[in-house]
Amino acid sequence: MPPRPCVCDAKLDRCDATCNAKMLEKTFYMACLDLGSRPCLVVGAGPIGLEKIEGLLAANAKVHVVAKQAVAEVLELAAEGAITLEEREYTPADLVGHLLVVAATEDTELNVAIYRAAEERAMLVNVVDVPPLCNFILPAIVRSGPISIAISTSGASPALAKRLKREILETYGEPHAKLAVMLNGVRGWAKDLFPTYEDRKVFFEGIVNGEPDPIEMLRNGDSEGVRALIRERQDVAETLFTAS
Repeated sequence: MPPRPCVCDAKLDRCDATCNAKMLEKTFYMACLDLGSRPCLVVGAGPIGLEKIEGLLAANAKVHVVAKQAVAEVLELAAEGAITLEEREYTPADLVGHLLVVAATEDTELNVAIYRAAEERAMLVNVVDVPPLCNFILPAIVRSGPISIAISTSGASPALAKRLKREILETYGEPHAKLAVMLNGVRGWAKDLFPTYEDRKVFFEGIVNGEPDPIEMLRNGDSEGVRALIRERQDVAETLFTAS
């Protein structure tokens, strides 16, 4: 088997993965992107490309795919109108008009070319499984209702990230999502009543961290009990702040 080529700035004769170790020293700026209806490009439509396409669709992105060949699932998404698919070779012009690009091909030279062209345009770019050729990474995501928890190992171990995802999902799930929705329902009321952010913070933390524990109540199926608890705390707050 020929040596794996070096694609990072080290310019080694053969890749020894030292650049991956350097990734562990980076401090990433963690942010959640609103991709709703925003154009995103995926180059490559194999099994890995499909995974990235599905992740973008879950975020309601407008997904454009360019690939010489596509697996059946990608073809089905195109037939349904969920994505735009062009079965041809990629060209740098494909980057125009897109917020981000994910390179999911097995062609190292092509992936490097996509990365460099995207960097020149100050685009967000992710080359799958090549951390040095990414200016953003895709963490494992745990989703439950309005709650999203991102897990990243800075590219050190995707397998470990998947285990963490599984363990977090076992601990945080539907009860937390239900409580988030309930508390969101009284945010408008809280802004009208409380004069400061600190007052609102004390009110909501008193419910979330107080007794009885609303999460345990929801785990036991007592949704109405949690609603009553929130109303009770609202009544107390209205009495205090109206009197003052």
